[in-house]
Amino acid sequence: MNRTILITASILGCLSIGFGAFGAHGLKELISGQGLNTFETGVRYQMYHALLLLFVGSTDFIKTRTKRNMYYLIVLGVLFFSGSIYGLATNKLTSFDFKTLGFITPIGGVFLISAWVLMIVDFVKNTFKNRV
Repeated sequence: MNRTILITASILGCLSIGFGAFGAHGLKELISGQGLNTFETGVRYQMYHALLLLFVGSTDFIKTRTKRNMYYLIVLGVLFFSGSIYGLATNKLTSFDFKTLGFITPIGGVFLISAWVLMIVDFVKNTFKNRV
């Protein structure tokens, strides 16, 4: 599981850098300043959670079951949250109206928050006696 988490984290981080560069250079002339800020929010949260996955996949302080649950919550959360934000920010550039999918943005946010809560609960339950 750790290998899968680390590979996914690396892919999300790489894509985040690519999307950030695309937003800063490719979208600059195509969407409004507010749209760019919105797009940047999606990039930022994607990178935050790529870094979180790097930590999760590298540590022994989180139980395997918690890691697995966090992994799925983060992947779905990034897809729903950042993905919908990318669509909403670039809505005027496509023929599809991403506003119809805007309701999944907060669902993605709840998934991301839930992953953090799972980690907190695991840390609180774990005494670290045998690991430090």
